[in-house]
Amino acid sequence: MNIANLRSTLELNEIGREMYRLITDLYPICRSITGDGFRESLSLVKNQIPLRLHEVPSGTPVFDWVVPKEWNIKDAYIKNAQGERVVDFKQSNLHVVNYSTPMKASMSLAELKEHLFSLPDQPDLIPYRTSYYKENWGFCLSHRQLLELPDETYEVAIESSLRDGSLSYGEYFLPGESADEVLFSCHCCHPSLCNDNLSGVAVVTFLAKYLSSLPRRYSYRFLFIPGTIGAITWLCLNENRVSKIKHGLVVACVGDPGKFTYKKSRQGQAEIDRAVAHVLKHAGQDYEILEFSPYGYDERQFCSPGFNLPVGSLTRTPHGRYPEYHTSADNLDLVQPVYLAESLFRYLAVINVLENNQKFVNLNPKCEPQLGKRGLYGTIGGQKEAKTIELALLWVLNLSDGSHALLDIAERASLNFELIHTAATALEQHGLLEKCLP
Repeated sequence: MNIANLRSTLELNEIGREMYRLITDLYPICRSITGDGFRESLSLVKNQIPLRLHEVPSGTPVFDWVVPKEWNIKDAYIKNAQGERVVDFKQSNLHVVNYSTPMKASMSLAELKEHLFSLPDQPDLIPYRTSYYKENWGFCLSHRQLLELPDETYEVAIESSLRDGSLSYGEYFLPGESADEVLFSCHCCHPSLCNDNLSGVAVVTFLAKYLSSLPRRYSYRFLFIPGTIGAITWLCLNENRVSKIKHGLVVACVGDPGKFTYKKSRQGQAEIDRAVAHVLKHAGQDYEILEFSPYGYDERQFCSPGFNLPVGSLTRTPHGRYPEYHTSADNLDLVQPVYLAESLFRYLAVINVLENNQKFVNLNPKCEPQLGKRGLYGTIGGQKEAKTIELALLWVLNLSDGSHALLDIAERASLNFELIHTAATALEQHGLLEKCLP
């Protein structure tokens, strides 16, 4: 796999538009951690890649948790005294607190306010609220709308169901030369929130779609799961196979215009941590590296001490750091094809490092071999880059002693991994290097 030609090969602008179209199709669906909306979303992803769908029955013990009852909703509203819908689920599925229990009643404004949620600091936005593990009900609305509600009697209805069913998740596995795996996981449970996390769903889908057409050293596993309970369930059901996961990333918030941000795995200096940091350092744009913390997305499950998997999280603007987060403003205007395409390219660049980060042995280790007579100085790049290319060749020759992988060399030389890999390939082709056996 060679990242150098990916921009032209992928036609990233068109890929960005395709990812955006998938987000547009997914946006209206009312998703939750269980239910038909989640299944409908997976079916749209399945139109792009051959997902395998799993159903885990309600009540299944998963470590310290239990798979919850399944939630579905048909309609919900608040009607004023004139019978007009002043809050309408059919206008925005954010209007209903996710996992609200069914109910139908008339009540005063004072009674109703105990179940209304708004954002005084963002008075025109509808918040996103959930009540997954405590039976309750509620509505979300803009604060401006809340302040305008007259003091009268309201008819309130939520046509939902909460009963035994199952938790759904999607999985796609791409075998490679090695049984060692790279894991990509995204949460798919948020209703009508584009950056968090339809952007992650789209990037993982098209990442899988592209990798399926390439030769692969590693095997790749792609998970489309509900947040928290999905990762816990998958880990519980697959505990005997997680040792195969050698690298992993949780994919979320990758469609906004913010700078790339990487949260390290719990291990801190795993190969995935170094690979992402290297790619971001050499991408020519601002970025941020965060240390691991047990708060965030599903990396905290994969990195729990009983597993301690090398799984980090690569986002653009992290959760909670952009004003549209968990509000109705996280919409189709916030995410854009160009940002989605750029995110896909960063992920592919990381994969390129992982795939090509191999160890070599210098077959002519006593002093420098004569590179000029082999034509190596003129075969890579142009004259302007000659000194940098020569330096890359010399670094690779010097550190290819069977103990240094190419990423080690790139870091020590302060050179882009792609240049080091290109140099190693040229030296191997000229009989000066040999790959170490795995």
